[in-house]
Amino acid sequence: MSESAQSTVARQDPTAIAVYSRKNPFPGRLLVNRRLNSPDSEKDTRHFEVALDGSGISYEVGDSMAVYPTNDPALVDEILEALNATGNEEISGKDKATTLRETLLRDCSITQPTPRFLKAIAERASVAPLLNELLDPERKQDLDTYLWGMEMIDFLTEHPSVKFGPQEFVALLPKLQPRLYSIASSLKMFPGAVHFIIDVVRYKSHGRQRKGVCSTFLAERCVDAPAPIYPTASKFRLPEDPAAPIIMVGPGTGVAPFRAFLQEREMTGARGKTWLFFGAQRENSDFYYQEDFEKFMANGTLTRIDTAFSRDQAHKIYVQDRMTEAAGELWKWLDEGAHFYVCGDAKRMAKDVDAALRQIVRQEGGKNGEQASEYVEKLKADKRYKRDVY
Repeated sequence: MSESAQSTVARQDPTAIAVYSRKNPFPGRLLVNRRLNSPDSEKDTRHFEVALDGSGISYEVGDSMAVYPTNDPALVDEILEALNATGNEEISGKDKATTLRETLLRDCSITQPTPRFLKAIAERASVAPLLNELLDPERKQDLDTYLWGMEMIDFLTEHPSVKFGPQEFVALLPKLQPRLYSIASSLKMFPGAVHFIIDVVRYKSHGRQRKGVCSTFLAERCVDAPAPIYPTASKFRLPEDPAAPIIMVGPGTGVAPFRAFLQEREMTGARGKTWLFFGAQRENSDFYYQEDFEKFMANGTLTRIDTAFSRDQAHKIYVQDRMTEAAGELWKWLDEGAHFYVCGDAKRMAKDVDAALRQIVRQEGGKNGEQASEYVEKLKADKRYKRDVY
């Protein structure tokens, strides 16, 4: 997607149009940072709201919002110590000179080791035979396994013989990239803010606490600092016909765009049937937005909700299992022209949901494997099967 397509025009003053984009994000103010899980949950999933006041930012439900984080200052301090640097060293950039500390905080990705960084470590380390072997292109899978849970700081501390000058070190680092999050609100219902649901990533590996860059930026470091944001357009859209039924599969944080869809349908008075499949670990601690969905059920915006809480019983149950259990009704909805949406994990969930959908089409539609595949591919071609997966 081009940057111009991702940009959104702020129209607060027709004579002075501001464009919020990757190069010019809007300095949003964090209004709400609320944990959605109960205290006994194994996860830390947060509801965030960022103010849009004065931005003129516009978006459609189904779009994403990019968030530009800064890095964890504590990790920056550790890297500076490993480099034997103060942080005040001057770094020359394309546009201006700044300090090493500011560059590591705001401009560079300082967590995931890149091949370029690893090669520099291997070339300079007094002893690094394994790393040299794993950098062979034919051993990429072995390298990925070896690197799991490791960050740049690990290599700097494990190889104190390696020395980098400040400018030289920065040149090894990729740019810090914005993170895209599916928007969890409708601008029609909440014109003054944009909502997100985000898993805060924290885990321990190799004796060190790790943190997701952007999720902990929002959860921990946005109290007094802005949250720079800009919207990105998507083709993950509601049907043009407000009477068309929709089936939404969104476990975990994948529920984000469907909360927005339901808010939009409530605000526009769309009366098409709606069906949500939601999944999480435990009902008592992880049923995100339960009150919202109960309200949507009560006012008729949500026709049906099927939930799958994987750890509430010995045998794990997922959204694709609930789809299979409701195969007859789900096929009936599809046969009536329903649009089918999936949002969430691409590696496993989306594949399992797709397999379940094809099985339902075969079983309930009386089709063989080839005919079922043709049916599903036609759903995609007709823009009735859409996925927002990551």
